[in-house]
Amino acid sequence: MTVEAPAKDDGRGSDRVPEGLRKVVAASMAGTVVEWYEFFLYGTAATLVFSKVFFSPDTSDLDAILAAFVTYAVGFAARPIGGIVFGHFGDKFGRKKLLQLSLILVGSATFLMGCLPTFNQIGYWAPALLVTLRFIQGFAVGGEWGGAVLLVAEHSPNKSRGFWASWPQAGVPAGNLLATVVLLVLTSTLSDAAFLSWGWRVAFWLSAVIVFVGYYIRTKVTDAPIFLEAQQQVEQIKSASYGVVEVLKRYPRGVFTAMGLRFGENVMYYLVVTFTITYLKVEVGTDTKTILWWMLAAHAVHFAVIPMVGRLSDRVGRRPVYLVGAVTAGTWGFFAFPMMNSGHNAIIMLAIIIGLVFHAFMYATQPAIMAEMFPTRMRYSGVSLGYQVTSIVAGSLAPIIAVRLLDRYNSSVPIAWYLAAASAITVVAVVVARETKGLALETIDIADAKAIATEAELAKVGLR
Repeated sequence: MTVEAPAKDDGRGSDRVPEGLRKVVAASMAGTVVEWYEFFLYGTAATLVFSKVFFSPDTSDLDAILAAFVTYAVGFAARPIGGIVFGHFGDKFGRKKLLQLSLILVGSATFLMGCLPTFNQIGYWAPALLVTLRFIQGFAVGGEWGGAVLLVAEHSPNKSRGFWASWPQAGVPAGNLLATVVLLVLTSTLSDAAFLSWGWRVAFWLSAVIVFVGYYIRTKVTDAPIFLEAQQQVEQIKSASYGVVEVLKRYPRGVFTAMGLRFGENVMYYLVVTFTITYLKVEVGTDTKTILWWMLAAHAVHFAVIPMVGRLSDRVGRRPVYLVGAVTAGTWGFFAFPMMNSGHNAIIMLAIIIGLVFHAFMYATQPAIMAEMFPTRMRYSGVSLGYQVTSIVAGSLAPIIAVRLLDRYNSSVPIAWYLAAASAITVVAVVVARETKGLALETIDIADAKAIATEAELAKVGLR
């Protein structure tokens, strides 16, 4: 038996904003800001601090940075595991509960990073403990993204889902912006010796305060009605299930398309916000404070542009907007690194800003287009799997590959070609993706229920 009753008129099919949606957006963003404050803090510290305090002083600058980036990559390796685990239980118990847990985990790991002894104090135990905490941090962040964007997407009107669901994405540059401000204040008020000795730890300890605020805000929201309905249906229909195995079995196209959409975007982002710091310090010889000021401006622009692009995707479609981002991203490396080599502050900052604007055309559109690929009962698992698994071979490796290419060829051109190849993969994914602008999530659930019912009928007559 299938449930085909039309959804109640809750405003999702009109332009009217459902009651409480803005509170849901604030709750999703609060956690996203917190978790990406901490995640970006680690990425920045990997270049500025960790390569100096957690590894042997006999290591060369580039090798020490490379070693720090390897610990950085551990967080990405943990993210798909977090996405799978949180996705499974998030589809079973709800988005809100898992989002609260992810916030506590990432906050605890980040606070403890600020308490770690250095290499000079405990030797190789220092990087070992750092890797352990980084894994926990990545595990929690892996579960955060899917829950945060789905909490908003499932509450949003069909006609403006792209806009509303893009706001949790804007929480990422907001978190990065906050981390940059904290680091900028610390590096501006402390000597280099004091910052390396204890100042950097303050930035990690501050995460505890931000976590309490984010957790409190998240206690004030509930899961979307469409999720609660789907949860009841899963309990009623024994053949209905959820989790990574189920989503791969029934929606492999959605998972692999999501992975392709994610690939170029993820490589692009970590080349711009992480590798760029290394490039400017090692190749251009720029001081830390100047780089942080440039990043501050770029994150502010990124934050402002993301909701604008999300609204554009509601008007012209998900695929055209995403395609613009993928194509332009492929060109960035060829002109951005020469702009950085110019040594002119305004030109360098413009190169970074352009990179994040190109990125926004992909990133802002992701929550809506991925949410619209899967039915509610397995949506958390589907989007988390497509989003987080890709980060292992994309974002986690991007800074490492870029450092290796720079070290071997002493040129930015191979890095530009690497980004172009990654963007080409995303272009292919956009071409094969279905346009889902304005799609009612209830329509996906009804089609999914029909498929389950058909399989059950065939099983009864022995055809399956």
